[in-house]
Amino acid sequence: MPPFSFKFLISVFGEVLPYLPVTLLVIIVSAIFSTLLGTLIARGQLSQSAIGRTISHSYVFVLRSTPPIVLLFLVFYGLPKLLLLTLNININDWQKSIFVVIALSLLFASNLAEVFKSAYLSVDGGQREAALMVGLSEWQSFYRVTLPQTIVVALPNFANTIAALIKDAALAYVIGLVDMMGAGDNLISRNFGHHALETYLALAIIYWIIFIIVEQGTKYLEKHLSKRQVMTSNPVEVTV
Repeated sequence: MPPFSFKFLISVFGEVLPYLPVTLLVIIVSAIFSTLLGTLIARGQLSQSAIGRTISHSYVFVLRSTPPIVLLFLVFYGLPKLLLLTLNININDWQKSIFVVIALSLLFASNLAEVFKSAYLSVDGGQREAALMVGLSEWQSFYRVTLPQTIVVALPNFANTIAALIKDAALAYVIGLVDMMGAGDNLISRNFGHHALETYLALAIIYWIIFIIVEQGTKYLEKHLSKRQVMTSNPVEVTV
């Protein structure tokens, strides 16, 4: 095994950084869809309908109990066969990134549903009632009183969930997606397994930087929304 090479470590960045947009695209799109789906699942869990609650709780249980790599393989190998058998739709020519986004969105929607539900339930229901008493509609009381406080409460756990999503997105290379991890794996293969330490260290540094950006962005957003909450949490100050 060759000795550690700082020069090779630097060269790795030039090999994997061109694939950073692929990694970021998968992360961002998955975060958007998992947030939207997680919101719907959380609403189902809080629904007065027994059927809606059962379906939502079952979804959360099943998806949270499935390892990310298992779900990724199920989506990549199982979804094309399922659609072909049931709807006669062939999706075998889809880009691999689409399957990764589907798997990550399904998986992290279950986690975000729990985050959103807990955050919503933590908001004092009396504030909603007070908002209705001063003349706000149900939608106005939710949008201007309950939602801002729910977002502030949910942000720390939301950031933790996105951090987990970023880490699990690195598994995309196992189905052949050439993102940063895929490019790094190909680089190691071309070097017959040599300089793996330098390659993975370079990848770790890039992921550390991404995590710092996400963490600092979340802290800034939480601080900004907390200031607004002072104005929106008191329904008496809200004008109709």
